[in-house]
Amino acid sequence: MNLEKYRVSQKIKLQNISTEEVIENAEKQLKKLRKKLSKIQNTMYAEGKYGALICIQGMDTSGKDSLIREVFKDVNARGVVVHSFKVPTELELQHDFMWRHYIALPAKGKLGVFNRTHYENVLVTRVHPEYILSENIPNIKTVNDINDDFYHDRMERINQFENHLVKSGTIVLKFFLHLSKEEQKNRLLRRLNLPHKNWKFSEGDLKERKLWSKYQFCYEDVLNRTSKENAPWFIVPADDKPSARLIFAEILVNELEKYDFKEPVLSKKVADRIDEFKEQLNNE
Repeated sequence: MNLEKYRVSQKIKLQNISTEEVIENAEKQLKKLRKKLSKIQNTMYAEGKYGALICIQGMDTSGKDSLIREVFKDVNARGVVVHSFKVPTELELQHDFMWRHYIALPAKGKLGVFNRTHYENVLVTRVHPEYILSENIPNIKTVNDINDDFYHDRMERINQFENHLVKSGTIVLKFFLHLSKEEQKNRLLRRLNLPHKNWKFSEGDLKERKLWSKYQFCYEDVLNRTSKENAPWFIVPADDKPSARLIFAEILVNELEKYDFKEPVLSKKVADRIDEFKEQLNNE
């Protein structure tokens, strides 16, 4: 699989990028990758030099939750921490827009997964600028005070934030699950048609769907402005869920393997006494 074709390394147009890619035996291939990912995380934990921040964005119904469930199910439960960011709480609104994301960052040795991310602050709020008013920012009194420069400045601060993370030992990988409007329609209908899926449906989903074009514009701008060599975006075609999960896992494993994590070597002092320690245990 040519994984580089998914990386955003030059200016892109979302309308020119396919939302569908079907890979044969995707589920079977994913099982093998899950085991490999688990071993990588174990070694990364033993080495203790790096953590990994895995950011996942996508339109409603793009498959974020199920992807996380299926890809990370073989990783040690203590080795992966998932955060799902909702509407900011009153406490979170009393801090800067990055605060709640900073305190959720993964420790060294762990995989941190952000299901929706700090990019919501330049995506959802750009489609709904009235949300910014609840942040009580000096000099922002009405939505008329919020323009493209405001969001581009935030994107640059996000770039600086991620650059700081990388220099501090956090691997930053970002994934956009690229879903077609037609497939979203099918998935919303499925939620309505299947009783056990009804709870997932919200009338708000239909209201947001009417803003599809605005969201696509905002995503495209974010992808073009914030995909950097040290914190890249990858666009994953999301219309076929099994294939999307496999592509995501392939990219993740491939990127993590570049760091060649190594388990620490015993000190000579301890290594020289291994036989002695074995004897102590055997003679108990």
